Amino acid sequence: MSVLIKPLVTEKSTSESELRNRYTFLVRPTANKVEIKKAVESTYGVAVEKVRTLRYGPERKSRYTKTGIQHGKTNATKRAIVEVAEGDKIDFYSNL
Repeated sequence: MSVLIKPLVTEKSTSESELRNRYTFLVRPTANKVEIKKAVESTYGVAVEKVRTLRYGPERKSRYTKTGIQHGKTNATKRAIVEVAEGDKIDFYSNL
């Protein structure tokens, strides 16, 4: 299974990529910074300077139904903010 799951394209991540050369990825929760750096460098062919990770816990929800209260949760996720070297760019839209 790959370390990188998918790139996250939001307003905030798009502005970070344009202004500061930082790109956001959804990564496997067990991946460390060294694995993330190697995966981004091999996949996109850029030089990575810094990797920051954020762990998001599961989102817990409950619903009220006829049969009673239903409890559930989403999966825990991990995001990585990758800063690439000056002059390098990652184009997510080139393969469309």
